[in-house]
Amino acid sequence: MAEPALHFDPVELPPEAEAIRARVREFIDREVEAGSFVPYGGGGFSGRHAPEFSRRCGAAGFIGMTWPSQYGGGERSFLERYVVTEELLAVSAPVWAHWVADRQSGPVLLRYAEESIRRDILPRIAAGECYFCIGMSEPDSGSDLFSLRSRAESIGDGWRLNGRKVWTSNAHRSHYMIALMRTAAPTGKDRRHGLSQFLVPMDTPGITVNPILNMAGHHDFNEVVLDDALIPEQHLLGDLNMGWKQVTAELAHERSGPERFLDNLPVLYELVRSAGADPGERQAQGIGRLVAQLSTLRHMSLSVAGMLQAGRSPEVEAAVVKDLGTNWAQALPGIVRDLAPLVDGNPDNRGRLEEVLRMSTLLAPKLTIQGGTREILRGVIARGLGLR
Repeated sequence: MAEPALHFDPVELPPEAEAIRARVREFIDREVEAGSFVPYGGGGFSGRHAPEFSRRCGAAGFIGMTWPSQYGGGERSFLERYVVTEELLAVSAPVWAHWVADRQSGPVLLRYAEESIRRDILPRIAAGECYFCIGMSEPDSGSDLFSLRSRAESIGDGWRLNGRKVWTSNAHRSHYMIALMRTAAPTGKDRRHGLSQFLVPMDTPGITVNPILNMAGHHDFNEVVLDDALIPEQHLLGDLNMGWKQVTAELAHERSGPERFLDNLPVLYELVRSAGADPGERQAQGIGRLVAQLSTLRHMSLSVAGMLQAGRSPEVEAAVVKDLGTNWAQALPGIVRDLAPLVDGNPDNRGRLEEVLRMSTLLAPKLTIQGGTREILRGVIARGLGLR
């Protein structure tokens, strides 16, 4: 029998993962009691960038959990990190400041950066004091990374960067960007050739960050313009012209986590709260269906975490989780609104639900863009299944 193209083997969380779940819940309870944030999206979907909260997460050992101790890491498993991730995201904790650095930029530096860079930057990430953004998409390329035109030119003792990156989340708040740049022309047989990754300090002269406001009026996205920005030679990450291979491994971290289906979770919480202890039959069925789908997505995501723990690179499985998860989260506000007419008509009760519904509806369109559009993801999945 042929080996299946996709693997989502069941994963059982070890005792140490459940032990850290109890610890992170105690941490969350203390933060909520101290007024650090309002849980379950009660404060809306803004205000998730909170440097002081990130520093406390670092002090608690919740950042860089899988990294070696000499870089400030906790030397814990991917499954323990998964538990901390889902607990923080499930209550809408304000983790955006350190999120990208912890999830994917730190592992990139750990694998490809020079030792002096690792020793300088990784402990600051683990402490919740150093933030990253990702420079991939471009105005004329979108998620088609093979067509990137932003260039890095070798100038002997460094690199000169020119071009534009777009939809760069939190670039205006980040200390560094990991940018995918063209360093050579693609070959006729290999469009992947000629791309390289660079560590770019965001305070480099020649870098301009222009805000892109979303429909809710929030400033998360940006355009980053590179105009003869000069960076040191050692800021090339990994092998010259082989950045695409590195990026695909990085995206397995970005695309498979529980954030891909927990971003819009507050609206489901509000539906359950509003429905109360005795919902109608149709509403109970709708909530049950949503919870069953959420549970399935969670098991698939956890399975990918198990593969990362085993040292595998589950790019295709991660793309499946991202595609299904963000489609589910994007559809969630509409489903909740369809069920909402059955909710108790108490004005206070209905008002809270409507406010979260409004914000989640405005948030939803971006979910299938960040981390790769559904068209790109389905191309990855099709190639993994041997269909193209």
